Amino acid sequence: MKYDLQKKYTEEVVPEMIKKFGYKNRMAVPKIQKVVVNSGIGSVKDKEQIGRVEKQIALIIGQKPLKALAKKSIASFKTRKGAHIGYSATLRKKRMYDFLNKMIFVALPRQRDFRGLDWKSVDAAGNLTIGFKDYLVFPEMAGEDLKNTFGFSVTVVTSAKNKEEMKNFLTMMGFPFKKE
Repeated sequence: MKYDLQKKYTEEVVPEMIKKFGYKNRMAVPKIQKVVVNSGIGSVKDKEQIGRVEKQIALIIGQKPLKALAKKSIASFKTRKGAHIGYSATLRKKRMYDFLNKMIFVALPRQRDFRGLDWKSVDAAGNLTIGFKDYLVFPEMAGEDLKNTFGFSVTVVTSAKNKEEMKNFLTMMGFPFKKE
C-alpha cells in the first residue's frame, strides 16, 4: 500500500493545525512549497562519472537535474568561474509529494544508525535541510555499484512563519524527528 502524504495533509493535518493554532481559513495553514535537491561533484574531471551522477540523481528524484556552475574561481577547491560543480533540482506538486513519500518512509529508515532527524536542521525561516551521505538508501539504487558513491542534500521549503509552527506541522506530516 502506498502512503499518500498529500491526502494526509488535506484530510488530517489542515483540520488539526486549524484547531491547534486557530487559523481563520485553510490557506493560512503552513504547507510544503517545494523540495530542493542539491549534489556537488567537486572538481571531478571524469565525464563518465559526472554522467553517472546525473543519471542516478534523475532516477532518485524523478526529473532531470540542472547543472550547477561555479559563481567564482577558488584555487584551493580547484574550481574556475563557470565550471560544472554539481546538480540541482526543484520539485513541486506531485513529484515533490512522491519524492517525500519515498524519502520519509523508505530512505530515512534505511540509513545506518538512523535515530530520527535533528531539530537543529530546521532554520528560522521554516525550512528543513537533510543531508544524505549515501544515495544507496533509495529503492531505485538497489544493485548499483559502490564504486562512485556521492551524497546530496534535500531542503524542504515550507510556508511556516516560525519554528513552533514548523515543528508541529512537520511532526503531523510524519517526518521522523528525535524525541527531545
